[in-house]
Amino acid sequence: MKRPQKILGSFLIVLVVALMLIPFFVNARKLRPVLERQLTAALGRSIRFGDLSFSLVSRRLVATDITIADDASFSSLPVLTAKELQIGVSLAPLILSHRVELRSLQIESPQISIMRASNGTWNFSTIGHASGAAAGNPTSALPSLPDLSVGRISIEDGRAVIQTLPAHGEPTVYDHVRFTARDFSFASQFRFELSANLPAGGTISATGRLGPINRNDGAASPGDAQIIVRNLNPVAAAFLNPEAGISFLADFELHAASDGQKLATSGTIHLQNLKLRKSAIATPKLVDLAYTGVHHLKENTGEIQEATIKMSGDEAINVSGTYQIVEGEVKDAVLNLRISGENLPIDDLQMLMAATAVRLPNGSLLKGGTVSMDLTVAGQEKSLVIAGPISVDNTRLVGFDVGSKIHGIAALGGVETGNTTEFKKLHMNVLVTNSGAAVGKIDAVILAMGEVRGSGTVSPNDQLNFNLVVIGVKAKGIGKVGIGLLTKLNTQGGAAVPVRVTGTSEDPSITADVGSIVQKEKRALLHNKKNE
Repeated sequence: MKRPQKILGSFLIVLVVALMLIPFFVNARKLRPVLERQLTAALGRSIRFGDLSFSLVSRRLVATDITIADDASFSSLPVLTAKELQIGVSLAPLILSHRVELRSLQIESPQISIMRASNGTWNFSTIGHASGAAAGNPTSALPSLPDLSVGRISIEDGRAVIQTLPAHGEPTVYDHVRFTARDFSFASQFRFELSANLPAGGTISATGRLGPINRNDGAASPGDAQIIVRNLNPVAAAFLNPEAGISFLADFELHAASDGQKLATSGTIHLQNLKLRKSAIATPKLVDLAYTGVHHLKENTGEIQEATIKMSGDEAINVSGTYQIVEGEVKDAVLNLRISGENLPIDDLQMLMAATAVRLPNGSLLKGGTVSMDLTVAGQEKSLVIAGPISVDNTRLVGFDVGSKIHGIAALGGVETGNTTEFKKLHMNVLVTNSGAAVGKIDAVILAMGEVRGSGTVSPNDQLNFNLVVIGVKAKGIGKVGIGLLTKLNTQGGAAVPVRVTGTSEDPSITADVGSIVQKEKRALLHNKKNE
């Protein structure tokens, strides 16, 4: 038993001594220029280390004060700086022939600068070139470079700053960036994982595959990923123009696939605290959208192929159209959308109506019935124009007595509607801009009053100015004088009663024009006398 123990002991001693001697065989400082040249040749960007040492514990080369040069046409400052880069290498070729075979790269707390030129080209587009091309003009004429194959590349606790050239407003900053690429190679597809903190709070994570890397334009490389976003505040993050009045918190679960030119996305978007106008009331519940779209990467434009908000049944609000992102102090989008829906249950739309700043009088509530619409939304976010027909059918306005708001003929006896006003129909065309709303081709049937037609406007501060005509006014509850007058007009085919609506949406004032009716009656009497 003693001989095997002696052999084992001797082997362990030799092993320990060999490990202790490794640093003497590995002159890391002499390897520094070799490694810098190797990585510079592979990336097409100058890479420099402050110092390079060998760690026996981790069996890694450790570089400090790392800089990677940017495309010179974008910036003279580095695209990446980091305090430490851990380089996993194969020990045998390193010891025996001083040849560096990379196994892993781990970058600790890097500062990453990402820039986008006005023509859609990124500063990382030229990574893999022998030299940087002109901004926005990567060329395929540059010589090919050696492939870079690494088992694992990782970024830990990075900070990415994204900005446009020329600069507009503050850059977008992503903190605590973590990225891992497994079986990385420029020449083949590789797996990746990404996570980061979003600007102004929230998180993003993605897993999928990238590659092969386009050596002519790295930004045009194909990829496929599952993306999860939590608690995105697009206004605070400067993704949406605050002047547009649109705000929300969003969660996304998306699948994204890129061919290098177009990014196709599909998935579900959950919106909370949704407001579509500044003066609106945020939705108290989640609004869920099923979404499919295509984004053109270089042009920064896209199509919303379909975005659907499902109602309680089979009904849905459908959104489709195009958009173009405009860079400025804050990002702005030029929209050309269509929003449509048929026979949507009003009861399901209450919170969306509040989110669009639709105000009902005296805190009343619409119950029952349906809404149909076919609207266009066009222009920049901050100055959208919304236009199209809206139809409301068979609904009740609960909590509002229209009779109590009418003056003029109704004052002769009072139209009795009680606490509920019933609409058999309310059809109209709307035009909404920053200057207010214009409502035309109003065609309504209010059971307590009759047919109502006309048009009007709503100012930005919610002042009403409507000129309507009530046809076939109901006699119920109107005094004898009013009945006699209306009966007289009806028998002569003159049942149209002019009505003016002023005040605000929450407190309207409705005035019947008695004077015009009396004048009409006088003209009719004079006409009859002349003909006698």
